[in-house]
Amino acid sequence: MAIGYLQVQARTAQEAVPVDGAQIRVLDDEGNTLYRLAADESGETQAVPLETLDRSFSQNPAYLGEPYANYGVIVEAEGFEPVTVTEIPIFDGETAVLPVSLVPKEEGRTRRAGEEITVGSPAVAMTQERNQEGEQAGAPQDTRLLRQVVIPNPITVHLGAPGSSAANVRVPFIDYVKNVASGEVYPTWPEAALKANIYAIMTFALNRVYTEWYRSRGYDYDITNSTAYDQYYVPGRPIYDSVSRAVDEVFGEYVRRQGQDAPYFTSFCNGTTATCQGMSQWGTVSLANQGYSPIQILRSYYPSDIELARTDIVTGALTSYPGTPLRVGSSGLDVQTIQTYLNRIRRNYPAIPAITDPAGSFGESTKAAVRKFQSIFNLTADGIVGESTWYKLSSLYTSVTRLAELDSEGTSLGIGTVPPSAVLRQGSSGQDVVTLQYLLNVAGRYYPAVPAVSQDGIYGSGTRQSVVAFQRQMGLSPDGIVGADTWRALYNVYLGAEENVPVPEPGTDTVTYTVRSGDSLWLIAQRYGTTVNAIRQANGLTSDALRIGQVLKIPVSQGPYVEYTVRSGDTLWLLSRRYGTTVEAIRQANGLTSNVLQIGQVLRIPVG
Repeated sequence: MAIGYLQVQARTAQEAVPVDGAQIRVLDDEGNTLYRLAADESGETQAVPLETLDRSFSQNPAYLGEPYANYGVIVEAEGFEPVTVTEIPIFDGETAVLPVSLVPKEEGRTRRAGEEITVGSPAVAMTQERNQEGEQAGAPQDTRLLRQVVIPNPITVHLGAPGSSAANVRVPFIDYVKNVASGEVYPTWPEAALKANIYAIMTFALNRVYTEWYRSRGYDYDITNSTAYDQYYVPGRPIYDSVSRAVDEVFGEYVRRQGQDAPYFTSFCNGTTATCQGMSQWGTVSLANQGYSPIQILRSYYPSDIELARTDIVTGALTSYPGTPLRVGSSGLDVQTIQTYLNRIRRNYPAIPAITDPAGSFGESTKAAVRKFQSIFNLTADGIVGESTWYKLSSLYTSVTRLAELDSEGTSLGIGTVPPSAVLRQGSSGQDVVTLQYLLNVAGRYYPAVPAVSQDGIYGSGTRQSVVAFQRQMGLSPDGIVGADTWRALYNVYLGAEENVPVPEPGTDTVTYTVRSGDSLWLIAQRYGTTVNAIRQANGLTSDALRIGQVLKIPVSQGPYVEYTVRSGDTLWLLSRRYGTTVEAIRQANGLTSNVLQIGQVLRIPVG
């Protein structure tokens, strides 16, 4: 028998927090326990070997059986609901990385049966017909509003056929592509065949977003996971290393016709039990074995004038990818950005080593931190920040900081343990609505089907949509009315998360800051890497109003530095006076060779 491998990752709150010590059992297809494992501080287990079929079976379109072996996993952790995953395909020579998202146990509820996920066969093995319909955008008469090709980060996926009552989930685009590619084809296929299929998968999704195929029809999602209409996404599916590496190498590229920007509608089917006018998935294997490159394979099925293009425009990203990979020897603001992200993520993932390089200088300690980050999050661990690593860093930074912000907001809002008595519905407004919106956002960190809402105190259609999704998730009547049962369910989720999910907090050191013209609490919080609520609490503020000359105490992470973004009129001398340090200390901390500063430049300021 051949051997494949399985690794489990146990995390919560959209990967913001690893579940250290989670207990994992690996089962064979008859339910017998093969391994008992424990997750480490990054929420990971070691990769364990499992018997499977020889890889030649998964490269032969004539083989009618399952060219892999199925296994199961049960994940349990104190304070969390258990998760059971069955029918996990294990392939010869491939490592399957299984991401398990744990939900904190709700306050006041006995342990539930937990979530059960069935992975099942990849789409290429299915016999159902594929009726993918789409349009080739970009013609002169095209009047749609979306004029640029953008990477949707996240992409909203409907977990069912179009028009069904299934839930929507929001997924980081790179995770979506890896999930779909791991579920459409076999990971043992030649690299050129894998990449051709990945290009088709990415371009298909980008075409759905660009043409607003579903949104223009009144739906609130970008794509479905129905293989009849779109492509195969399954929450909780294992990601195979070969697929992950291939996606990392081509992420951000898509197929278009020469002279057009629009993503081509890259329909596809397996080419054996189902045929179509688009690409044959099994056909890509035959062509790859003949030495065809990915673009040559694609041109064999789509027009001969197609080409590969790149888009660096990503919705929801904090900062845009700089366009070229960052590596040892790189320097500047982009390097300082990824160092900031890594230092913050490291609070939640302490296995990431500390960065000792000067701010903005990509040295060996930055490379080590990048490599560990890549290893933890199933990226190619080369220590180079390419496009896929950049956006995963951005996504994780957003996730960990948002979780900490929500934790702080709960304190400032005075959530307490007793729900409000008000009955809320669309059209309501006021402080109770703010509380409702906050609790929905907390629930959305653990239940992807619950969309985030703006905390504006107005119960509009977006808030109602989130309430209905939460009610469905909790088995309540989805009427959009927040009465006693819905309030109690929201509080149970909130209090359960408060009790069971550790949220690493920055240290309690403070520096003083004198308010200047144009300052706001939000700008100051961004400058110092803290939160508006943390500044309010440190200074006993009851509003966001500031006055010029006001002296504030700013909470900063424990350590010798704070980060500062240069503004008009700043000089090194003024900054040294403001922070009680010296010009030379600032220069040394940032590797500066002159006193010239640029507006928007991020400096590391030594403080004592």
